Amino acid sequence: MRPLELRSPAVRRSTSRRALLAGSVGNLVEWYEFGVYGCLATVIAANFFRYDGSSGAEALVATYASFALAFFFRPVGAVLFGRLGDRLGRRPTLIVVVGLMTLATVTIGLLPTRAAIGPAAPWLLTLLRVLQGLSAGGEFGGAVALMTEYAPVGRRGLFGAWQSFTVALGLLTGAGTAAALASALPAGALHAWGWRIPFLLALPLGAVALWLRTALAEPPTPPAPAADARPVGRRELARAVVLGIGRIMGWSAAGYTFLVVLPSYLQATLGASLREALLATALANAGFAASILPAGALSDRIGRRPVMLGGAAGVVVLALPLLHVLQSPGASPWSRAGAVLLAGALVGLMAGPGPAMLAEMFPRRVRCTGLGLAYALANAMFSGCAGLVITALIARTGDTSVPAYYAAGACALSCFALLGLRGRDHREPLR
Repeated sequence: MRPLELRSPAVRRSTSRRALLAGSVGNLVEWYEFGVYGCLATVIAANFFRYDGSSGAEALVATYASFALAFFFRPVGAVLFGRLGDRLGRRPTLIVVVGLMTLATVTIGLLPTRAAIGPAAPWLLTLLRVLQGLSAGGEFGGAVALMTEYAPVGRRGLFGAWQSFTVALGLLTGAGTAAALASALPAGALHAWGWRIPFLLALPLGAVALWLRTALAEPPTPPAPAADARPVGRRELARAVVLGIGRIMGWSAAGYTFLVVLPSYLQATLGASLREALLATALANAGFAASILPAGALSDRIGRRPVMLGGAAGVVVLALPLLHVLQSPGASPWSRAGAVLLAGALVGLMAGPGPAMLAEMFPRRVRCTGLGLAYALANAMFSGCAGLVITALIARTGDTSVPAYYAAGACALSCFALLGLRGRDHREPLR
């Protein structure tokens, strides 16, 4: 096969589009499941983590503990599959991770509940969450490396933004599927068997992702300048990973607070119904999805720093007022809808340029490992723990504004890390 740079412009564009589709569709499968799990957390808690004598709050905390545990296996997956991606290639690694994610997700839909097999049920569910964490850790680094390496000149931010966009589509699809089931099924049927349907739907989605990835070639390898020929030391890599964590921690914390934890918060803390909570989450994810691609494209024109700083600073200033709108009994449905839409859009300003920004921080030989590890650690610390920390702090303090403090605090720290971005990184070729 001829190298990509030697083919005609039309062929290069077609190959880039196929790479974009193959790289992003796996993210949709991954985040679809995470969206379903977050939206149905109260149902999963009742089926797997609640036992005689326990309260609903205790079961919900245990559900989020299982959710968080999977996130702490993401860094392991980022290192394991990242090294494979850097040494053996992007394509075979991405095939393995999407297959593992699909298998684990479908198996969750087949699991017997605690009522059927007792204490083994939550342990089996947690084991499958661990497998999902491993595969998710390898997915981000490989997919972002693939998409940005195939990106045409001047469009790296837009191509990388598709990773975040398919995250939004996955979360939105998961929330929409859960909301549709909650509307179509009686509560008893949803708790008894209806919750399984969204997990089983991952099978056809995963099959499409596998088909696309098996048909894809490895991204082109440009000639490396002499300055990039030197090996990357562990200390240098560690510094870049830590800096990357700082730059995306606000995206991680605010994203999970507004897009995943919101349903259980509205139900358990504000007394909303499951349907109301899922509708609010779907709107937040719609705002998130709507802003991602424009933010990525804008960052190709004016740079990653101003766009991501705008999103992080917006969360710092507006998180508490937006949450107060949701808490206010007198707020109109339109004002509440606007609040969750705006919250999601602010996260999208960080998520759009974020993947390309991370790809630009690492040379090709460690790109999968470096950007995947930075993303996985940020998500483990600030996303996976979001539901557990927020739920536990509200239960301990009684302060219903904890979600706003959590998201705003993380974004404030991200602002300082983002200030160090160089203004021309988006115009330079990948190392």
